[in-house]
Amino acid sequence: MDLRPPGLRGLLRGPRRWWAAGAAAVLLAGAGTWTAAAGGDPPQVHRADRVVSTGDGVRIDTSYFTPADAGRHPAILLGHGFGGSKDDVRQQAEDLARHGYAVLTWSARGFGRSTGRIGLNDPKAEVADVSELIDWLARQPQVRLDRPGDPRVGVTGASYGGAASLLAAGYDHRVDAIAPAITYWNLADALFPNGVFKKLWAGVFFNSGGGCAKFEPELCRMYQRVAESGKPDARARALLEARSPSAVAGRIKVPTLLVQGQTDSLFPLGQADAAERAIQANGAPVDVDWIAGGHDGGDLENTRVQGRVRAWFDHYLKGDTQTGTGPAFRVTRTGGVDSTDGAALLRGASANAYPGLEGGQRSFPLRGTTQRFENPPGANPPAVSSLPGLGGAGGGLAQLSALGVGVSLDFPGQYAHFDSAPLTGDLRVTGSPTVTVHVTSTADDAVLFAKVYDVGPGGTRPVLPSQLVTPIRVEGAKAGRDVRLTLPAVDHEVQKGHRLRLVLASTDLGYASPAAPATYTASLVSDLKVPTAPGVTTAAAPLPAWVWWLPAAGALVALALLLTARRRTAAPAPDPALAGVPLQITDLSKRYARSADRYAVRELSFRVEQGQVLGLLGPNGAGKTTTLRMLMGLIRPDGGEIRVFGHAIRPGAPVLSRVGAFVEGAGFLPHLSGRENLELYWRATGRPAEDAHLDEALEIAGLGDALARAVRTYSQGMRQRLAIAQAMLGLPDLLILDEPTNGLDPPQIREMREVMIRYAAAGRTVIVSSHLLAEVEQTCTHLVVMDRGRLVQAGPVGEITGSGDTLLVGTATPVEEPVVEKVAALPGVASALRTDDGLLVRLESGGTAEGLIVELVRLGVPVASVGPHRRLEDAFLTLIGGSA
Repeated sequence: MDLRPPGLRGLLRGPRRWWAAGAAAVLLAGAGTWTAAAGGDPPQVHRADRVVSTGDGVRIDTSYFTPADAGRHPAILLGHGFGGSKDDVRQQAEDLARHGYAVLTWSARGFGRSTGRIGLNDPKAEVADVSELIDWLARQPQVRLDRPGDPRVGVTGASYGGAASLLAAGYDHRVDAIAPAITYWNLADALFPNGVFKKLWAGVFFNSGGGCAKFEPELCRMYQRVAESGKPDARARALLEARSPSAVAGRIKVPTLLVQGQTDSLFPLGQADAAERAIQANGAPVDVDWIAGGHDGGDLENTRVQGRVRAWFDHYLKGDTQTGTGPAFRVTRTGGVDSTDGAALLRGASANAYPGLEGGQRSFPLRGTTQRFENPPGANPPAVSSLPGLGGAGGGLAQLSALGVGVSLDFPGQYAHFDSAPLTGDLRVTGSPTVTVHVTSTADDAVLFAKVYDVGPGGTRPVLPSQLVTPIRVEGAKAGRDVRLTLPAVDHEVQKGHRLRLVLASTDLGYASPAAPATYTASLVSDLKVPTAPGVTTAAAPLPAWVWWLPAAGALVALALLLTARRRTAAPAPDPALAGVPLQITDLSKRYARSADRYAVRELSFRVEQGQVLGLLGPNGAGKTTTLRMLMGLIRPDGGEIRVFGHAIRPGAPVLSRVGAFVEGAGFLPHLSGRENLELYWRATGRPAEDAHLDEALEIAGLGDALARAVRTYSQGMRQRLAIAQAMLGLPDLLILDEPTNGLDPPQIREMREVMIRYAAAGRTVIVSSHLLAEVEQTCTHLVVMDRGRLVQAGPVGEITGSGDTLLVGTATPVEEPVVEKVAALPGVASALRTDDGLLVRLESGGTAEGLIVELVRLGVPVASVGPHRRLEDAFLTLIGGSA
């Protein structure tokens, strides 16, 4: 399966036969096509697209793929990731069909062309939908039946679709085998771990779903309540637990292949561990596969994983007992980088039995006295571990930490730490370390973030394995409590001479901490116990020593390659003819949520060349912000295409590394200097310091000596310029600025204008959206004017505003298009454009207003007024009909 989490693109979808009683699926539309991959003439696949109506009136968009050969075949339901649609898994569906399966894909409620609200696998909604799809499969002549109404069927999918497969097995006895990937067992535990709100991932969740209003009302209310309070309550936990596979743990009794990501702060390895223990207790075969990637990025090993999923279904659906299903446990280990392309070098290790997360424990005494640390007011500044949203950029922060490049950040005075002695030999950590500590607080509750670092000799290069932390809420902490901490499950090798460092931090960027200040005290109660899983052995020969012990400089070079490497996806091929074109937008469209015919952007096309400063203009609601969000890969268009330097834009596209963006300002740490803020931001991206081109960006921004001062002393204009400098880090070839002059006084606006002009002067390209038309006229070389989602006009500023050669002709009645064409063809006329009030006419050299009027009267144009048309404001209001 394609495990890509699209930004997030991952979570659930499920089935239930019981709910389908009396709600028969109805075929509403269908179309069939034959598909075949190029090269080698593989077997053809038939695809039929249909819309299925559920009992509650929701329309589910499906695609059905079947082999070309006659006969009955086992069926597979293939789910997609959160925020995506059935189109995301089409290639895998075709591959499975060529391999002899009847495959049904569908867009979950609220996604793609399916209707309904998102219920996060509500048993009465999404889960019931899957059972209805199984009902439909049972009626198809291409599907093998175990008995009437009971097809031989497996369910698979990643993230959202992975949870769907688990729930399908729990709610519908007809499911015969499942292969869920990078998904959750208990959604409440995933989003509210140990009573702490995972605020960043929850926010990504609800926004990637299209906003709170796209969800079932009770889910929307739950999210708003918890996001506002910062603390999950019992009702919120119960709501999510009822929609989790753990709610039907005792009913999942089918062969299960669990594929889980090591680089995943959303659904960490502990979720698969809980699933394995529950399903194994039911007596079903369970294999566990820890892949190198996850929702935070890294290598998702799509080719290998899809091959293993196919073998799983061959064995348990086709009954091909000669097909091996792989080891009971497999883990992918990262060992350096390939010097030729910067890709991480992977090797597999395996065991004949799943070791769990605490197998083969070794004790390591930690040193450190009782320590006091602060939870600052507002929990700011927060420590940094994982950064949701950066995983799609290529390598992923967690994979980089495995290569010895740490990007974690803890603020002095906001954490306690305890170190082991230097290790006398190499140590392979496989599972969850544990430790008991004593915690007290000046407040009733304490929220702590526990993590174990791998610290090099002399305290150098501390690395947080997989960028993972364990949050925990300690209630009744005023009286002091002993707390047993289960640290994140990882597979990580600690070298001889390194130390293990336990850190207890009071804040973390990804989670909600108490806003009220408090003082915490922590001391050790036990040694650190580290699982080693001694039964797990490397399947292949060890890699050469130079691969495993790359020096720090080599790792930094590899980091640059990882972050710019081409993602292993089925993205459209680059267009060589556009390799030098910063931006080309073709027939771009985006519909409003829950609307089939209302568009925020419709059939928009324009092109931007190198060295241009392009102004994007339009009244409120014109579609400017939606266009910019699609350009930055934040949302997906419904139609059309965006290409940046010939590469198609989609969430996480590698070419986005050549794009810098400033949208609605930037948040800075007030007590740090301007330079320190920018260095911290760049460090958090995980890219090498030399790639930042910090000095060049700062020179263009023109902040001078102010860079050494604390940001809290900055004026609004200086903050804006610092934010622009942040967007310019790495000197992106395409810079996008949304209202960069907001809140600035006239001198500051003039300085900002010079910043944009200087940046483009080196051959780079700037796109600026602004409502200050006079500034746009002085700053921009070209304009794109939008209104109601459509392109009104595009071209050089002088061509749109005109000078003395452009006239605004007012008419008593609207001018018909054939007449406009005749005016444009008149001698002395360069162009004519119809407006709501008449005509905008640009004269050629030698053309005169008097001669134009004579010709207009001859053509029967009802001329009411003629005047020069000079200012951008005049042209803008004319072009949009005064709707601004």
